[in-house]
Amino acid sequence: MQQIINFLIRNKHFLLFAFLVLLSLTFTVQSHSYHRSKAVNSANFFTGGIFKSVSSLQDYFKLKTYNKQLLEENARLRTYLENYVDSDIEISNLTETTSPIPIDSLLQYEYIPAEVLNNNYSKTDNFITLAGGLKDSILPDLGVITSKGIVGVIDTSSENYTTVLSILNSNFITNAKLRSSEHFGTLQWDGRDPNMVQIIDMQQQAPVKLGDTIETSGKSAIFPKGIPIGTIENFELDPSKNFYTLSVRLINDMTNLGHVYVIKNHNKKEIKALEIKENEQ
Repeated sequence: MQQIINFLIRNKHFLLFAFLVLLSLTFTVQSHSYHRSKAVNSANFFTGGIFKSVSSLQDYFKLKTYNKQLLEENARLRTYLENYVDSDIEISNLTETTSPIPIDSLLQYEYIPAEVLNNNYSKTDNFITLAGGLKDSILPDLGVITSKGIVGVIDTSSENYTTVLSILNSNFITNAKLRSSEHFGTLQWDGRDPNMVQIIDMQQQAPVKLGDTIETSGKSAIFPKGIPIGTIENFELDPSKNFYTLSVRLINDMTNLGHVYVIKNHNKKEIKALEIKENEQ
């Protein structure tokens, strides 16, 4: 305390001068509009710079939240596009207040975003683990894709986590077709190159060409029609069976997965029930 008092005594003239200057500046700003506006602008510039820096820092730590919001928005957009692109229904009119029919009953496909926690691709039978499970309506036998193409099918689900049967799994099978026609075959993986899958039983009449795009056929209740899979890198015809075998380079980089979308088909139960009834006849 004594040191503070000694400091004030030693610098009393300077402190008095500084006080008077500050007082004069205050009176000047208060009595002249021009000076007041300049002072306000300067203060805004200074505080604005601080707030901008703080906001940038906060935004950095919120990147995960923003990314999640973008994934959710993309999922909603995919849902709308998948269900309404060929429909006469106006999306803007589909609200709970204007439509007597629940929106969910009008949607066949729903897209649920999920984060990849673990991804295997070096084995013969590979699995992927997702953050998201039963509490997020993620159930077994639902399709999984990225913004580029297919990834696999849900294998098992717990309350908070899910395992995916990867497309790089010898047990993964689905129908795939040429984008340029309706000719289709069976997609599977030979367990070798994580960038390549195979299409077997493609009809001889199919207009197969190198570089053609392969996509989902829509002939199952798991994947909608038209989701990209890859491009034809090589093919050969088996004369004894009159079928092509295609080597397809995946569009997805299966060694680099961060976020995916789980596809929920609301008509799946009805389709399965009809197929079972048809097979029993």
